[in-house]
Amino acid sequence: MQFALIEPGLFVMGSPADEPGRELQEVEHVVTLTRPFYLGRYEVTQAEWAEVMGDNPSRFPECGPDCPVETVNLARIRSFLEELSRSGERFRLPTEAEWEYACRAGRRGAFGVDAALSSLEANFDGREPHPGALAGPYREGPTPVGSFPPNDWGLYDMNGNVWEWCQDEHCPYPDAPVEDPVGSCDAVLRVIRGGSWHYGPDSARCGLRYTHRPVDDGPSLGFRVVREVPAAGEADAG
Repeated sequence: MQFALIEPGLFVMGSPADEPGRELQEVEHVVTLTRPFYLGRYEVTQAEWAEVMGDNPSRFPECGPDCPVETVNLARIRSFLEELSRSGERFRLPTEAEWEYACRAGRRGAFGVDAALSSLEANFDGREPHPGALAGPYREGPTPVGSFPPNDWGLYDMNGNVWEWCQDEHCPYPDAPVEDPVGSCDAVLRVIRGGSWHYGPDSARCGLRYTHRPVDDGPSLGFRVVREVPAAGEADAG
């Protein structure tokens, strides 16, 4: 796996009121992330999953080993992360705030790369484009990770390809600035981010929140991994 170091910082989470497709729950609020973390440059692939877990649950095995693994629920992902963490390093899912911070990569546009994005530039259903974007194809399945240009922080497929599970329960956003938030409110649903090949461009906006039950899986549900930066005094493998 390849990882990008994401430095701490402050950003405005949520979407401005005039963003096309914005939902009421996307309330803008200031978030400070106080700790650096490594985020996978790519979604976890079928080959990586098979190496760790010994199987391939994907509905699209013909897509190839470099395509994202999908059809994975939270319990299976936790098992995957536990196996990875046997190395002595700590692996987990990103928080919703970490995910959006990384998607935006220092920008405020709806997609983290620009105000508009076409499915010529990412894998989602682009037949009905976002305002300002060109119409594009509907590919009817995932594409190999890294098939499209990365964002400014070197992260690929943050928009589209497969939905990505986050740590958080689906909770209302706070109405005041927060540090290192993780949604916990006894909610049944968990947050997924980023859109997928099966959904339109609105789903791929950085601020869009979508949900599934932890037991759910499906052919457009995948994930990417955080490798934690060791605390001061701990060894860092780099």
